[in-house]
Amino acid sequence: MSDFDSDGGPESEWEDRGELAWNEFDWERYLREQDESILRYLGFYESFRNNPTRIDAVAQQMGWGLGNWSDDETVADGDDEESAADALDGSESEVYTLHKNPIFIATKAIYLSVKRPWELNAGDAAKVPPALALGLLASLHRGEEHAVQAIHALDFGDFAMAISLFKRALSALNSSLALLNSTDAAAHRAVMTYREETLPKLFDLREIWLRVISECREELDRPVDEES
Repeated sequence: MSDFDSDGGPESEWEDRGELAWNEFDWERYLREQDESILRYLGFYESFRNNPTRIDAVAQQMGWGLGNWSDDETVADGDDEESAADALDGSESEVYTLHKNPIFIATKAIYLSVKRPWELNAGDAAKVPPALALGLLASLHRGEEHAVQAIHALDFGDFAMAISLFKRALSALNSSLALLNSTDAAAHRAVMTYREETLPKLFDLREIWLRVISECREELDRPVDEES
């Protein structure tokens, strides 16, 4: 897969871990560093908010380049790899989990930027009708959950399942868009302000997922003899 390739990575990475044995502290430190990757992505994403090619621009800043987004060897830039090696004697840079998948990082980061301001508004009934507040939160949660499941399928090389799950994520995303375009939303200034800031982010999520779906279909259509 040219842009979002995840075939052949994770399984071999887990096999190559050898005698690596981490305790809870090691894994907590690892997970915190992966959380920082999401915040790092979000920082770049916000700085490129007016760039029409911001998805690719942020990918470059993350060190993913123009090629394989989900190639775990390219997730971190040189400084990040060095700090990871220093933290756990070089073993961490060899470990792959879902948290290092660029599609996972991008999806989680953009959803974080979408959910955080809505949660602040949703608690105020004067700003947002309760039904709209709960409905949008539910649709955002469904979209993120289906997308994460789809990325899991990608990591296991099940491209057909990944397509099905991304289609479910897209359905939930369309529900979010419908709620933001509803008459209830139009009647509240806070919701319309949120809508103006959020629509480009939801369309970016859709663009990322559609790219991955296209790549998955190319993999499924590839003749078997080409894979050998």
